[in-house]
Amino acid sequence: MRSSLITHPDKVLFPERGETKGDLAEHYRRVAEPLMAAMGGRPVLLQRFPEGATGPSFFQKRVPKNIPDWLQTTTVSTPNGTTSQALVAADLDHVLWAVNLGCLGFHVWPYLAADPGHADELRIDLDPSPGVDFDGIRAAARELERLLGELQITGYPKTTGNRGLHVYVRLQPRWDSYQVRAAAVAAARELERRRPELITAAWWKEERGGRVFVDYNQNAPHKTVFGAWSVRARPGAQVSTPVAWAELDDIHPDQFTIASMAARLETAGDPWHGMSDDPQSLQPLLDMSERDLAGGLADAPWPP
Repeated sequence: MRSSLITHPDKVLFPERGETKGDLAEHYRRVAEPLMAAMGGRPVLLQRFPEGATGPSFFQKRVPKNIPDWLQTTTVSTPNGTTSQALVAADLDHVLWAVNLGCLGFHVWPYLAADPGHADELRIDLDPSPGVDFDGIRAAARELERLLGELQITGYPKTTGNRGLHVYVRLQPRWDSYQVRAAAVAAARELERRRPELITAAWWKEERGGRVFVDYNQNAPHKTVFGAWSVRARPGAQVSTPVAWAELDDIHPDQFTIASMAARLETAGDPWHGMSDDPQSLQPLLDMSERDLAGGLADAPWPP
């Protein structure tokens, strides 16, 4: 028999604001429909905060021993070839089971557990260097929006819950993570060519200057990205929130919190609604990658 019982629901997880474990669970119940549309059926990496958002944390790729019989897991790999059994976000009960362990948010693999050989998401991470404010992120996002439009690719932005922005492209399940990373490298380099004073594809921090870094390696095999509707371990309990392109100029990541999500859903709904119904082709970006390589550019650096 399944149980999504939240033990110690009055335990304070966000001491500055007073939100509790029960409040966190209620947040995930509230956003269950768009949350499952975004990460349902995918393996997730847990980041647990046993003492709350201000306490120590640890990442947990492998589910604990003695898990419930109904819990779905799947085998995931690491770059060194080891494997582990990771939680699958099969439904809300699986999410609440992790919340009860002190998991605030979820780091999500770019493939479905049922089809690990195909990465069906391109995640373009616009990461601000020190000194870059959200106006700079907005400007970089608009340049990315134009590029994707020229390639007839539809991107879906979300706040990261921190200072940056993620833009997702739901893909046809035809390419592996190496190909998706190559496409991300091509996008990063093209954005830098167009706005070199604003955007950089430089992997090494000392080469970036005060620019927005397009972190293409977020698409490397075995990488996870902080998921939509997940809650950050920040004093304000900020939520990584999908947004529409049309509202990008009027929003700031800090405004989206556990406390504001009910009103947000009431007024804006799910800006990612329908994303899964129209999977995109990666080929235009792969063609761009081929041109870069033919022109003499080497592959971009990989993470250590």
